[in-house]
Amino acid sequence: MQQAGKYVSILAILSLMLIALTLLNISLGSVNIPFNDIFSSFMNAEVSKETYRYIILDYRLPKAFTAIIAGSGLAISGLLMQTMFRNPLAGPYVLGLSSGASLGVAIVIMGATLIGGSFVALALSKWTLVIASSLGSLMVLFAVVLASVRLRDTMAILIVGLMFASLTGAVVSILSYFSPAAQLQQYIFWSFGSLGDLSWEEVGILTIFWFLGISLAIFCIKNLNSLLLGEAYARSLGVNIRRNRILIILATSLLAGSITAFCGPIAFIGLAVPHLIRQVLPVNNHLILMPAVILGGAILMLICDIVSQLPGMEFTLPINAITSIIGAPVVIWLLIRKQKFLF
Repeated sequence: MQQAGKYVSILAILSLMLIALTLLNISLGSVNIPFNDIFSSFMNAEVSKETYRYIILDYRLPKAFTAIIAGSGLAISGLLMQTMFRNPLAGPYVLGLSSGASLGVAIVIMGATLIGGSFVALALSKWTLVIASSLGSLMVLFAVVLASVRLRDTMAILIVGLMFASLTGAVVSILSYFSPAAQLQQYIFWSFGSLGDLSWEEVGILTIFWFLGISLAIFCIKNLNSLLLGEAYARSLGVNIRRNRILIILATSLLAGSITAFCGPIAFIGLAVPHLIRQVLPVNNHLILMPAVILGGAILMLICDIVSQLPGMEFTLPINAITSIIGAPVVIWLLIRKQKFLF
């Protein structure tokens, strides 16, 4: 009972941190907006400057929502991958899933000009990018899963994922070499990552994919706990391993694929957050881990977005670079500490 109270307290603290960082994320930027104007905009009350209302409601609020969805979605993807492979270094980025999504988007953006005509406008729509990204990530993840069936060594599975990432990177390089400058520039800017380019309609589309992915992940919670003890034990409990893998693959591809399509590739969130949460909540129960990882991913992404905004300055840094700068040292620190990973 005391342990349960501790878990609830930690989740409550994480929730309060999320609310505080969301307000701070909305407040800070090239123009710093007072908190009372933020609350006034939410309540449709009078604000000190009418431009503040426009900045908050049409730009910073959807950007904050996007950061929450992207951070939580990638963190859950990382948790699912680490549990399925029983490998603490697994994640959408490490296993080549993000590279597969990037390949799908690259084929659409840089391959559209080869067909030309009205296909160009269709290919560059958000829906097409989401579908292409999801298919690309799904293709790579299925290949890694097939390899994992034959390879029992977890490091070998990671190497396979890295090889798929190298292969997709080579294909993207070939497409880049033959693409016109305009399409190449569009893909490069997409690869930098961005949380601030989405309208409310696009945030709504991303939220639908997020809910589908999270729903599938929640559906797998009981089986995820069994998988941590090995496939043989899970089978003895009546878990359908094949169906469970397919559900995890679908959940991960929906989350990571759609987030990569809308926000560009974002590194290390899926890898670092589950380990950070396990430092605070040293448990294996996914019923506790999953909400904590959702909150932790959203918190870390909001922090990275605040840093990338360079408050008070007129330009921003690529979000993908900031997550790598913050996430990579975290993973190195965890490895140096030689903490026992809970697998």
